[in-house]
Amino acid sequence: MTTKHLTLRLATALLLAVPTAATLTATPAHAFFGGGFGGIVYDPQNHAENILSAARSLEQINNQIASLQNEAQMLINQARNLTSLPYSALQDLQQSVQRTQQLLSEAQRIAYDVQAIDQAFQTDYGPASLTATDQALIDGARERWQTTVGGLQDAMRVQAGVVGNLDTNRAQMSALIGESQGATGALQATQAGNQLLALQSQQISDLTALMAAQGRAQNLESAQMAAAQEQAREQRRRFLEPGIGYQPGNAQMFQN
Repeated sequence: MTTKHLTLRLATALLLAVPTAATLTATPAHAFFGGGFGGIVYDPQNHAENILSAARSLEQINNQIASLQNEAQMLINQARNLTSLPYSALQDLQQSVQRTQQLLSEAQRIAYDVQAIDQAFQTDYGPASLTATDQALIDGARERWQTTVGGLQDAMRVQAGVVGNLDTNRAQMSALIGESQGATGALQATQAGNQLLALQSQQISDLTALMAAQGRAQNLESAQMAAAQEQAREQRRRFLEPGIGYQPGNAQMFQN
C-alpha cells in the first residue's frame, strides 16, 4: 500500500471519529466545554477542517518525497550511463597490427615500395640485353629466381603471423562480448561496441596484408616467367646466329 493511500485512509478515519454534519449543525460551537481545564471551547467543525488541512499537507509532502525519489533514481541512471567501461582491448589489437606490419616491412629484395619496384623492372625484369654475356644472363636468371622464392617465403610468413593473431582475436572477441552483455549503462555498451569494431578493423587489416603478400608473390613469379621467356629468346637468337665459319690455316704436324 502506498503512502498516498495511507494518508487518505488516515484522513477518512479521523473524519469518521468527529461528529457528523447534522450534529455540527444542531450543536453550537460554544456548547462544548472541556471540564476541569478552565473552560476550553471545542469546535468540531474547526477540528475537522484542521484534520483535512493536515491530510492535504501530508499528501503534498508525500508527493514531494516521491518526486525527490524519482529525481534521485534519474541521477542514478545518468551516473550508470556515464560510467566508463573498465576493459580495453586496444593494446592487444595494436600489438597484433604491429606484428603484421613488421612482417610486411621485412619483405626480401623487392619491398613494398613503388620506386624500388620500378627500378627492379627496369633492370632485372626488363628486356634481355643484347650485349650481356652468357654468364650475365645466367646470373640475372638466378637473381630473379631468388627474388621469387623470397616473395613466396614472405607470403608464408605473413600467413603464419595472421594465423597467430587468431588466438588473440578470439580471446578479445569473447571478452568484449561479455563486457557488452554485462554493461550497466549506455556508455559502457557503446565503448564495448566500439572496441568490437576496432577488432573487426584489425582483422580486415590482417586480411589486407595477407592478400598483398600473396599478390606480391604471384606477381614476382609471373614476372620471373616473363623475363625467362625473354631471356630464352635472346639465347636462342645467339645460338642460331650465323658465325664466322671455318677459316683455313697452316697446320704443322711434326716439328723438327
